[in-house]
Amino acid sequence: MLSEIKQVQQSAQLLHSVAVVENAIQVMADKINARLANANPIVLCVMNGGIVVTGQLITRLDFPLTLDAINVSRYGNQTSGSQLNWLQKPVSSLEGRVVLIVDDILDQGITLEAIYQYCQAQGASQIYSAVLVEKQLDIIKPIQADFIGLSVADHYIYGYGMDYKGYLRNAAGIYACAKF
Repeated sequence: MLSEIKQVQQSAQLLHSVAVVENAIQVMADKINARLANANPIVLCVMNGGIVVTGQLITRLDFPLTLDAINVSRYGNQTSGSQLNWLQKPVSSLEGRVVLIVDDILDQGITLEAIYQYCQAQGASQIYSAVLVEKQLDIIKPIQADFIGLSVADHYIYGYGMDYKGYLRNAAGIYACAKF
């Protein structure tokens, strides 16, 4: 597997540098600060991909918040999605709370829509979503994010939380795989 990962790294194209990504996270934080300053939200990190952007984002939010996590996966350690797999639900009660869902990427919108519906069913008073990257696809997505850091064409990407078969989430920058 490690030889495959090295091949992926060697053939990948840098789409967004660390500086560009960090700036995008700051812009998102500024917008979230303006919108949710008095909301006392629960920030819901979508594991595992959302861990990097959530960690980077919450240190830039200047209001009280509660942090929790949810783990719903369509990809596992694969490069294509399948059925939703609910691995972890939040510990915190969402009843009557403002929820900010934070994830790495908005691809087809299936996972984000399912998490949004889960939050509604749990009685959240308002639900917002923030994604580091939105993939531009020629489809109508069932949901749109409220806060978007960057946009990319239809590539398989990794870095800043996004993975290639479970690896490369820790890559500095956002890269497009030459093939997958």
